[in-house]
Amino acid sequence: MPDKIYLSVVIPVYNEEDNIAELSSRLTKVCQGLGKGYEILYVDDGSKDGTLEAIKNAKQSDQNIYALSLAKNSGKSWAYAAGFNAARGDIIVTMDGDLQDRPEQIPDFLEKIEQGYDLVTGWKYTGKGKRSMSSKLFNRLVRALTKLEINDTNCPFKAYRADIVSTREENKKVGLWIYGNLYRFIPAMAFWKGYRVTEIPVENDPRRFGQTKYGSTRFVGGFLDLMTIVFITQYIKRPLYFFAKIGLFLMACGFLLDLAIALYGWLIEGRVGHFALLILGLISIVIGVQFLFTGLLAEMIVRLHQEQRRDIPIFKKY
Repeated sequence: MPDKIYLSVVIPVYNEEDNIAELSSRLTKVCQGLGKGYEILYVDDGSKDGTLEAIKNAKQSDQNIYALSLAKNSGKSWAYAAGFNAARGDIIVTMDGDLQDRPEQIPDFLEKIEQGYDLVTGWKYTGKGKRSMSSKLFNRLVRALTKLEINDTNCPFKAYRADIVSTREENKKVGLWIYGNLYRFIPAMAFWKGYRVTEIPVENDPRRFGQTKYGSTRFVGGFLDLMTIVFITQYIKRPLYFFAKIGLFLMACGFLLDLAIALYGWLIEGRVGHFALLILGLISIVIGVQFLFTGLLAEMIVRLHQEQRRDIPIFKKY
């Protein structure tokens, strides 16, 4: 690999043999036009067709193209993890290998990075990328919960400063660790860690060859992933706030329910009835107390962890 690399393009691919030649040609033209060192990393996610051979053929025309071949189909998160680990560029660009993302727009991302942003994500506002009503509602929910004002949380076309996602040894203390389906929420994770995040509109062309391999997550799965992101970004260092809110709400509901039943029985009927509702109120109070003590235990664990690591905020010195 080149000694000094400015740009690493990481592309997860699965059964995309018909797209590799054109995508490689277009990427090479764009990257060479930058006049800086670059590498194009295809991460073959256990393809069953001729994708790996197509990448090797493309390398004959550009020695800056590399293939990272996973032993089996492991999913997009592992493909990203492999690509981020191998990337050596100061800036990392991710995109899909289906020709829906236009390589010609990479300079637009780099321009934003050079303006001082740490992460630039695409907004698919045309073509197949236009959002359905459910996607729009989900993106609104993401904005409301993460406080990050972007329109498209699931666009794979992104540019990062390497220290955000690189898993190289020197970046492990600050880089994001991506697992499961959390790659969709990298902008939110970076935003809550203190990085500057912005968005630019990108074109989205229709797929010409093959079939979609990494489909959109179902709403329920996406919602669960979103809840994970909210917790690990906003409450991971103050878990008591998360558990206490639930616990206090349940305790208040249980107390008010039992109080209403007791007052109604004493003042109206002359006796306390509705024992089932009384028990429900007590159960709610008990569960609320359990949530509260769970939060306290979590705070103790986090405190011990922080004492050992002595984490400090991300900052830049000018």
